This record gives sequence, C-alpha cells and structure tokens, in this order.
Amino acid sequence: MMVKESFQKGTEYSDGVGEVALINEIRQGKYYIPELSFVAEKDGEMVGHFLFSHFPLGKTFEAGNYDKDIVKTEVVMLAPVAVKPTYLRQGIGKEMLLLGLEEVRKRGYKAVTVEGNPAFYNKVGFVTSSQYHIFPSENCEFPQEHPECMMVQEMYEGSLEGITGYIDYSMYENA
Repeated sequence: MMVKESFQKGTEYSDGVGEVALINEIRQGKYYIPELSFVAEKDGEMVGHFLFSHFPLGKTFEAGNYDKDIVKTEVVMLAPVAVKPTYLRQGIGKEMLLLGLEEVRKRGYKAVTVEGNPAFYNKVGFVTSSQYHIFPSENCEFPQEHPECMMVQEMYEGSLEGITGYIDYSMYENA
C-alpha cells in the first residue's frame, strides 16, 4: 500500500500499480536478491521501500537479447524506490539509497542501474548510463525521448570498464 500511495501522491506519471507489480515480479523471479530488499522505518512506521535485483544486460538494442541462463550478474538494478508521501523531501530517500548502495558495494557488485528522475538520482551519484555505453533497449519506458532517465553508478572507480549493453526489461517476462 505504501509503495502505491508513494507513486500516486508523489509523482505525476504513475498510479503506483506498475511499481507494485514490478516488486511482485522481482520477488517471485530468479533475479531477486532478498538481502538487498530494504524497508525504512521511522518511529515504528514504514516510510520507505526499495530493492536491488540481478540484471543481465542485453547484447543488442532488440528486446530479448540477453543471456537467459544468467541469474547472477555483476550489475544490479534499483527499482522501485518509494517514500511515504508525508515524508517526501525530508532526505529519507537519499539516506536510504546511500545505505543501500553501500550494501551493494560490500557484496561486490560492479554497478547499479536505475530508470527515474535524474534530479533525484544524480544527487546520490548516478549519471546517464550512455556515458558508460549502457543504453535503453526498445522496451524501456523512456528509450529515446528522455535518455537521461536511464542512469548507472559504478560501485568503485573503473568497475564498469568492459561492461556494455542494453537495459532489457523483457527478461522479467520469462523469469
């Protein structure tokens, strides 16, 4: 409920239904990393949620061109990030992401991808993914119109060297 409400009241572009469905898809699939699923609490109340999942990159622009046998990858995806509407713009999202990114780093992953608002994600170290030759595939929400919405963050300097490809969400359809 909190995730749905976060997107309904905190954004102009989503009713939260898709984000709740994405969480359920990830949790039920082979890309889920339970120890990288987080809830933020304040005074015993859930005020935030986010998770990271394994994320193989596709080899071509065309959807469905990722290695279907890959489960564990060096790159993880962050999605979705939700903060209870009454706690928006109080630094909770930024704080919880910084803690989550540190956990990803500790576990040895090389990078994190995210699709979202650059005004927020740039504040926690994400940059446009095309700077690292990681591009949206044909089935991304913002593939051509807003390429700056597809972002990546290295977990340590040089960790993305030699890693390129396409963000391909169609992998979840077959997970």
